[in-house]
Amino acid sequence: MRDDVQIEVTALDSLVGVDPADWDACACPEAAEGGIAHDPFTTYRFLRALEDSGSVGPGSGWQPRYLLARAGEKVIAVTPLYAKGHSQGEYIFDHNWAHAYEQAGGRYYPKLQIAVPFTPATGRRFLTRPGWEGIGRAALVQAAVQIAADNQLSSLHITFCTGEEARAGEEMGLMHRTSQQFHWTNHGYGSFDDFLATLSSRKRKNIRKERATAQAFGGEIVALTGDDLQPEHWEAFWEFYQDTGARKWGQPYLTRRFFHIAQEQMRDDVLLILALREGRAVAGALNFIGRDVLYGRYWGCVEHHPCLHFELCYYQAIEAAIARGQRLVEAGAQGDHKLARGYMPVATHSLHWVGDEGFRRAIASYLEAERAAVDEEIEILTRYGPFKTIHVEEQQ
Repeated sequence: MRDDVQIEVTALDSLVGVDPADWDACACPEAAEGGIAHDPFTTYRFLRALEDSGSVGPGSGWQPRYLLARAGEKVIAVTPLYAKGHSQGEYIFDHNWAHAYEQAGGRYYPKLQIAVPFTPATGRRFLTRPGWEGIGRAALVQAAVQIAADNQLSSLHITFCTGEEARAGEEMGLMHRTSQQFHWTNHGYGSFDDFLATLSSRKRKNIRKERATAQAFGGEIVALTGDDLQPEHWEAFWEFYQDTGARKWGQPYLTRRFFHIAQEQMRDDVLLILALREGRAVAGALNFIGRDVLYGRYWGCVEHHPCLHFELCYYQAIEAAIARGQRLVEAGAQGDHKLARGYMPVATHSLHWVGDEGFRRAIASYLEAERAAVDEEIEILTRYGPFKTIHVEEQQ
């Protein structure tokens, strides 16, 4: 492939005019023959559902500016870019940056964000056709930075990118930031008991006790996906989601219509685990299904039962991943309580560009110290893990 090939990058405020096949040829080429996408969140159907449901767009603080890179008539790279009017729904926190910037007389918002809205899950952010990785990634980065500079925006942020993208971004002059999450890794387990056998005796007994307590809530637990999912299941989960969203974020990020679209177009991407008591759903956990990863996303309930949260969100997800032969369970942001349940600390990555030179130097210095602190925290937490033998999880 020639290095001097001419690439044209365009910014679009909607996916309506984008051919789904062009987007997914970059986002999930592995699914072209009907297979499961590695990352369900960057697929055309997921991002379009966010847009069509009004979860992003006017009034949300997430204004789409999708980038498409073309070589001639061929789309060779895409990325979900948004103009952000706040820092909500990102899970990589820059509120202190915004405060410092504005205290110094600058205007931090709007900023640009390459991300999957409301989704703290690691995945490729520079989505390229196979064979176009280097050229496509460089074109997307250069275009995003140019848009920010031309419009005198404070900054550009690429969140929850892969480790490989983080290293490539640093080589292109972007600043690298690390954070930390807890992921469960499947070390070739044939069953949940195989996983338990790798834990210390005390942790193993505690998990068994929690599971017994949860499963005595007075009903049954069901795991639903595909055609087993029915509108009434989404209606129940919407009630759970509203309650959780109101308590955690002030209001839910996703609209009710998003879940309607999910039932129509994404039910094969979803594993919904519900606790039913007397035929009524009283709690639930929503997971999205990747080829190698099960992504835990939302939890909610209308009745409190001891340990039911741990059972639906963590233990049922582990059982599902083992049954599916999946490599990881990503259970979302934060949560030191996950450590005792077999979810180990791993680094997550983001990239940042700041227009103001002085502010950029200050941020770079801060990030250097923060990376060292994150590495130290991961090392310490790993030593406190529940396993008989310490598992050092690979960074993605």
